[in-house]
Amino acid sequence: MTSADYEPASLPDLLPLYYRRLFPFSQYYRWLNYGGVQKNYFQHREFSFTLKDDIYVRYQSFNTQNELEKEMQKMNPYKIDIGAVYSHRPNQHNTVKSGTFQALEKELVFDIDMTDYDDVRSCCSAADICPKCWTLMTIAIRILDRALREDFGFRHLLWVYSGRRGVHCWVCDEAARKLSVAARSAIAEYLSLVKGGDETVRKVVLSDPIHPSIRDALKVVERYFPQYALHDQAVLGLKESVDKVLALVPEDILYGGTDSREPLLYSSEKNPEKRWGLLRGCATTKQGTLKKGQHFEKEIMLQYCYPRLDVNVSKGVNHLLKSPFSVHPKTGRISVPIDLRQLDKFDPFDVPTISLICAELDRPRVGEEEEQVPKEKDSDIDAAERRRIRDYKRTSLAKYVKVLDQFLDGVALSNRGELLKKSGGFETKMKPCFYNY
Repeated sequence: MTSADYEPASLPDLLPLYYRRLFPFSQYYRWLNYGGVQKNYFQHREFSFTLKDDIYVRYQSFNTQNELEKEMQKMNPYKIDIGAVYSHRPNQHNTVKSGTFQALEKELVFDIDMTDYDDVRSCCSAADICPKCWTLMTIAIRILDRALREDFGFRHLLWVYSGRRGVHCWVCDEAARKLSVAARSAIAEYLSLVKGGDETVRKVVLSDPIHPSIRDALKVVERYFPQYALHDQAVLGLKESVDKVLALVPEDILYGGTDSREPLLYSSEKNPEKRWGLLRGCATTKQGTLKKGQHFEKEIMLQYCYPRLDVNVSKGVNHLLKSPFSVHPKTGRISVPIDLRQLDKFDPFDVPTISLICAELDRPRVGEEEEQVPKEKDSDIDAAERRRIRDYKRTSLAKYVKVLDQFLDGVALSNRGELLKKSGGFETKMKPCFYNY
């Protein structure tokens, strides 16, 4: 069975099975409870459910994992959104004194949507994606992940495929969760480089000296640009595409004494890399020295490839964001964590649909091994949870739950360190949760 077998009309029949037997509730609770370091952290978290016929239910909150499970299995939401940790329990927000119900904390989040690249991709538009343009998401993850880890010192970054056309990042460090609106805004602006609406032609303008973070981003872009832009998108192919690129070259370079457009537009040279070389040659004089505005080729590469953020998602503490392991109603694909160690191999079209994993449950159990649960966790896992673990292990969802498990192990090390500090014990040296790629 492939994703093409998914029919949106089947969703009401599949969701009850998914929430009863496959949704990874124990990992989900373990994530959002953060080891219980802060009292009532999970209980004060807002959940939002979108039900059938676009019925929208906000300010849901739950005391325990079991309570969350029962409500999700009762309501079978088409979409799950996660919000902030509030001063009071969200489901009691109408009972507290006006003005006292405040969003206190939330993960620092980022939302990258392929539709924001429509002006620089030729293969698809709107909600459509293909392997050619998915490279943009790979580039975005590499650039932002490096910047958040190395420039800001964050360690616990959960990257998640949205289920259709984009990716989300959840920065889960305690310091990130406690950031003010002003601090979130500053980080989002620091990471934003492509600016201007449809009427703006040149959306990237570099100045000297180029910021070290932008130089690091350029290293990533230069790695992917030849294949992605020159070949897959053919930005120097048809005259219309060439004109869009040339519009980004400063006029004093493009028309510096001769019509530099002519060699590129009418040259018999068809090799994309050599055509790109002709264009880059516009930046040098006959004496071989660089003209003013010599960064134009870097600006072009960044405009075509640099991450495009929805900064409003990142700025607000009370902004909702789609939950990992939510199902996308139109594609049927599960919103799954991305293993950065396998980032270049990640294919959104290989992500399992709800119809696929539910069908996989019907496969024979011949030769199936019992799920091994660590002894120290035996008392925390009831029979229903054991059955669910055995169930998802038999499906294509298993490897994505494993990615979340590994991520949570890294977060747990930090949580233990915090508990040791609060108890007056000695803090152990923790290994950062870095991905090597």
